[in-house]
Amino acid sequence: VGVYTAGDGGQGFDPKKRIFPGFLPEVYRSMAIGKWHLGLDNDYPELKWHAMNRGFHEAFKFMGRGGHDYFESKGVNGDDYQPIYENKRRIPADEYEGYLTTRFSQEAVDFIDRQKDAPFFLYLAYNAVHTPAQAPQEDIDYFKTKHPHLSDRRATLLAMLRHLDDGIGDVVEKLKDEGIWKNTLLFFLTDNGGASAMKADNGHLRDFKQSLYEGGIRTPFIVTWPNRFEGGQNIDTPIMSFDILPTVLEATKTKAPEAKDFDGKSLLPLLEGKAEEHHQTLYWDTGDARRGWAVRQGDWKLKGTQKGFELFNLAIDPSETDDLSKTYPEVVSNLEKLYKAWIAPMPKSLSQARRKK
Repeated sequence: VGVYTAGDGGQGFDPKKRIFPGFLPEVYRSMAIGKWHLGLDNDYPELKWHAMNRGFHEAFKFMGRGGHDYFESKGVNGDDYQPIYENKRRIPADEYEGYLTTRFSQEAVDFIDRQKDAPFFLYLAYNAVHTPAQAPQEDIDYFKTKHPHLSDRRATLLAMLRHLDDGIGDVVEKLKDEGIWKNTLLFFLTDNGGASAMKADNGHLRDFKQSLYEGGIRTPFIVTWPNRFEGGQNIDTPIMSFDILPTVLEATKTKAPEAKDFDGKSLLPLLEGKAEEHHQTLYWDTGDARRGWAVRQGDWKLKGTQKGFELFNLAIDPSETDDLSKTYPEVVSNLEKLYKAWIAPMPKSLSQARRKK
């Protein structure tokens, strides 16, 4: 669809194209909470990009991109950053109250309470810990007192993360209290590596958000469904977020003609111990020659930009410190060919297409 980056996604793509909730059986009621990175609301009140015009039944969210004020129903950077919506109603600034991360959690718990006796799909897209760096002062002070060496930005990041953790705990607790936890398929993941601007620490992984090094693309990913597969597993097989929808289609026994074109594959064989292999090859592309592209096959990862190639063996060098492109030119050549074959039929990025218009 021409979405290569978060920036492309924020512009929105064909509103007639079916997205996640549109694939579910009609018995499912769905709600979108939080960040909505699929188009702005510049056409208000038409709202063609709004979640409730894309298959969701309910919403508590903001339009635009990633950032939003955490204490008020207002944006932080002009038209790209919009007010909070309760369904399709804009919440006036003088009516909104609370800390945004906590409000999202409360809305999620309330939705589960309303839908606990029927099938539901909850898309809970926290924008924490995205900029702006905002958290209740008492939480910031807690981390500053406990860890005096922390910078103000780092202490704020941890305070924001604490509210995120507590909110996820509230959602899980609600599912357990209502006796539906064991039969709930739940995914938890982040959409990118930690951001340098937020003083994130990606450990031994190289670089940060918006990078094609592992620090930008390798993220936490947890799946649980107690009634279907055993918990407590660590699976090293590479997967990606595109695998979520095919997993849900298999779980709900749903057929979709589009599935033949999906880049993702159901995770259930991996989770149930019926398979050890998953994707033969994974691809990334930023739509920008300066930032480049990457391809991974097995332990080999090739990163290409207009400056040239870098080749890494992730099994022995997960920190990507040792460029092996000169040592293994045949591997570079093979991976580059795979990338070129993959990218050839792809549309241009939405950003590029709109600039040309």
